[in-house]
Amino acid sequence: MAMEYRHIVRIAETDIPGELTIAWGLARIKGVGYNLAMGICRVLNLNPSMLVGYLSDEDVMRIEEIIKEPKRFGFPSWVLNRRKDYETGRDIHLVSSDLIYYVREDINREIRIRSWRGIRHSQGYKVRGQKTHTTGRLGPIVGVQRKKAQQQK
Repeated sequence: MAMEYRHIVRIAETDIPGELTIAWGLARIKGVGYNLAMGICRVLNLNPSMLVGYLSDEDVMRIEEIIKEPKRFGFPSWVLNRRKDYETGRDIHLVSSDLIYYVREDINREIRIRSWRGIRHSQGYKVRGQKTHTTGRLGPIVGVQRKKAQQQK
């Protein structure tokens, strides 16, 4: 029985090109990194260097199951990307649009309660303690352009 090759495989709301290996193809999903992808391959006994295009529908379903709830399949909690969720207190793993939504909600909550990070977010400044004297500037004016404008006068 020859396996059928598919040029695009849809896993967890993400289109993955069939010519990528499983490990790198799964890492294309937002919320799944290379290490989690390798762990999924080990749990399912899949060859990580096999091409995504040769995955069967059953394999894709099993991969999606693990991505939704990795803890149920023996993954430790430190692998998950949302530990001690703010609302539920549970360790969960988010992917694709859910991850984007929760991050946006976290930022909005910080802005609403006026925490230091929320204030920095609302003003468009760097949030994690980086320098702002020379980097992170917004707008079209750069120092070199100012000098040129002064010389023309």
